[in-house]
Amino acid sequence: MGFLDTLFGRSRPAAPDLDQLFALPSAAVTLEAAASFTPTGVGSVCFSSVEGSEFTQVHDGVRELLDADSERSGPPIAFERDGYGYSWLISRRSPEDLPALVSDLHAVNSALYDSGFGPQLLCSLAGFRDSEGRGLALVYLYKRGSFYPFAPLPGERRDNTLELQIRATLANDLRIESDLTRWFPLWGAPGL
Repeated sequence: MGFLDTLFGRSRPAAPDLDQLFALPSAAVTLEAAASFTPTGVGSVCFSSVEGSEFTQVHDGVRELLDADSERSGPPIAFERDGYGYSWLISRRSPEDLPALVSDLHAVNSALYDSGFGPQLLCSLAGFRDSEGRGLALVYLYKRGSFYPFAPLPGERRDNTLELQIRATLANDLRIESDLTRWFPLWGAPGL
């Protein structure tokens, strides 16, 4: 960072550390023990919409990479656009195989980043559910290098109390986003 950046109060975002995703399986153990939330087996990567043949090649390459996994049942990844215009690549695994799901998310993020689509990457999430049917996502903010919990309720509301409890529960397992204004709602996100 240069002198003028310091003078004008500009800062660089945290460098993305995709290896942070590999902390999710151990965080899931803590989450289950402390709050009875278990993985759903669904995770997704969100990015701003990208068009063109170069992205199609990357998408096809990710599909081939994930297709090579003989233990997967069903399609390797699905592609969706949400009502807000964002694109999602969704991976589905057995709920007991969170490490494989995390590897899928890491592979998708890495492929997009390595192909020059890093600026379009927004977040990744892994879904969880408790015995009462409440949904929870652990969201990785790509540009911040941190996680936050998102607990949606019906009617596009969120369970702020649960989110703060999960933050405290996982403080030693994940790099939690300290700026609560960055805990964006992900209404209708695949994986919830």
